Amino acid sequence: MRARRTATAYAFLAPTLIVAGVFMVWPMLQSLADSFYDKSIGPGLFVGLGNYAKLLGDPAFLVALRNTVFYAVVATPAAVALALGLALLLNGRVRGRGFFRSALFLPSVVSLGVVAIAWKFLLDPDIGLVTYWLRGLGVNVGDGVRDADVAMWYLIGVGVWKNTGFYMVMYLAGLQTIPRMYYEAATIDGAGPWQRFRKVTWPLLGHTTMFVFIIAAIAALQVFDQIFVMTRGGPHFATESLVYLVYRKGLQDFEFGYASAIAWVLVLIVFVLSLAQNVFFSRRAVRF
Repeated sequence: MRARRTATAYAFLAPTLIVAGVFMVWPMLQSLADSFYDKSIGPGLFVGLGNYAKLLGDPAFLVALRNTVFYAVVATPAAVALALGLALLLNGRVRGRGFFRSALFLPSVVSLGVVAIAWKFLLDPDIGLVTYWLRGLGVNVGDGVRDADVAMWYLIGVGVWKNTGFYMVMYLAGLQTIPRMYYEAATIDGAGPWQRFRKVTWPLLGHTTMFVFIIAAIAALQVFDQIFVMTRGGPHFATESLVYLVYRKGLQDFEFGYASAIAWVLVLIVFVLSLAQNVFFSRRAVRF
């Protein structure tokens, strides 16, 4: 009976496992193998760790790495903090709560490539509505996404706007799992709103914060869509990320081996960062 149940379970899992193996696992293994070859179109020449050694002296890789880290360091905490604030606000009794929840979540279900096209026009220094408003407030918008000094900040703004609603829903789910009796006990003890947040809400949201931070950091490190649509890595490579560099080296320059090496360096960065965040937040999470 147990063997028959196990066989039935694997039979139902088989289609998914086959699709995942063919379209995910096998390409990843092939990419790892390609990273050890100087490969363009054809079998290529085995170079061992040559592609990885080449990265250390490649200015394009170092610039893309710096841009990616900067984007992740700024966009991740900004999106998470904004999501937490909105979740706290919309978790209470707010008039029109359902409408605001839906409106804030809506951008996360729209393709980033599509919204990036809209934002490209909104942020245009000549005809953009947003840049017009910013100038009215006395904010120097420069030359929009064509300005190397501010282009990355525009991309960060679009990324935060796109993802905040999704992270907010995660926090709303976490807030609704916290028993009300903890807040009632804290209120009886004389705790104000800030004390209740610091002593009750924040510690009990530890696991939710860990999950949100990890997926937000991964999304930031893999930034590509808005760069491809809005800046194409420019101006002067000021917004080129690691993923865009993989695209440029692999699909434009046909350096498949080198592009695979860059991709696996990014995989390693994501893995190490996710592991570090997991350890950091796990030690501070409170179980109830």
